Amino acid sequence: MFLDVLPFKNDTARLVRVYGDEPCITLPEALPAPEGGTLTITELGDYCFSEKPRGLPAPEELCRYAVEPDGTARLLRAFGRDLTGASHARYDLDFGDGEASTAARSGEEALHPLCGSFLEELVLPGSLRVIGSCAFYNCRRLRRLSAGAGELTMGSDVFLNCFALETLVIRARPEQDTGLFALVACITEAVQALFWPEGEVRPLAGLWYPAYWEDIEETPAHILLHTFSGQGYHYRQCFLDGKFLPVEYDAIFPQGHDADDANIMAMLCFDRLRWPWSLSSAAAEHYRAFLAANTGRVLARLLKAQDMDGLRALLALGVFDKDAFAAGAALAAKADNASAAALLADAEHKKFAARPNKKRYDFDF
Repeated sequence: MFLDVLPFKNDTARLVRVYGDEPCITLPEALPAPEGGTLTITELGDYCFSEKPRGLPAPEELCRYAVEPDGTARLLRAFGRDLTGASHARYDLDFGDGEASTAARSGEEALHPLCGSFLEELVLPGSLRVIGSCAFYNCRRLRRLSAGAGELTMGSDVFLNCFALETLVIRARPEQDTGLFALVACITEAVQALFWPEGEVRPLAGLWYPAYWEDIEETPAHILLHTFSGQGYHYRQCFLDGKFLPVEYDAIFPQGHDADDANIMAMLCFDRLRWPWSLSSAAAEHYRAFLAANTGRVLARLLKAQDMDGLRALLALGVFDKDAFAAGAALAAKADNASAAALLADAEHKKFAARPNKKRYDFDF
């Protein structure tokens, strides 16, 4: 993997462009500075992962690094000066397929810009504090994004056309200051958020933010009426000073969710019960009631993802009745998932199998 970086005077840097041949990457936090010491990556530049970058700095302003699989970074070029003595690759940012493009790259290593539909998963450095405008513009296959603790400042249209983005992993505890508020505020489609600190074997909390739609209508008096459809907007407001507010989040569900996707709401209930961080018993009852009536929606999603751990967690909640077990067995058979069918059958047997009658002894001969 190769990085183009714009250094700043305060030993921080802006990531401008990434090149490589893997769709799932982890960005380093620190790089060796040209004059000694280290540079800390604190910003993603505008259009950083877009297919068509705009306003790139001149090569004389940038440093280029090679990053090994173990995260070790080497400085290759600094402000237009080659530090290796070897010729470097040329990068065709226009993805030209004509003869001119082929000739331009003849005899040179051609690395793929890691951008657009090529990017699928990205782990951002924990030092990151700014994400520029349109940083992920048209990253249509980006499905998972991981960020560290600390608040984030977002540009405009950061996730424009990122239709596959479904999971945000926050490498922090739920009570810490994070950039989750800034991230979900830029996403109007449904998205899952996991608080999953490094070193933990499983998330500490799982949240869902349903999709919502904004409508702006101008009245005859030229007054703009701004309305929101769906509860997704309200869920995204449950933060204070960068910290997640679980009580406010859980208070939204009983208010109604008829306008929201029932599949997403079932997953919202499941994740809150599965990882019940700061979950009150009253809120849990609302979630359990809805989940009990919609186990098939969650099960179908788990079977599609072949998530056996998720299936075990769902069964452990004890929300299946006989009808739910029958429907689950049909779904497992349709998915041709024998392991899931066995788990369902075992859980049903343990829950409903008749208890053997205790022996009674009559001592009256």
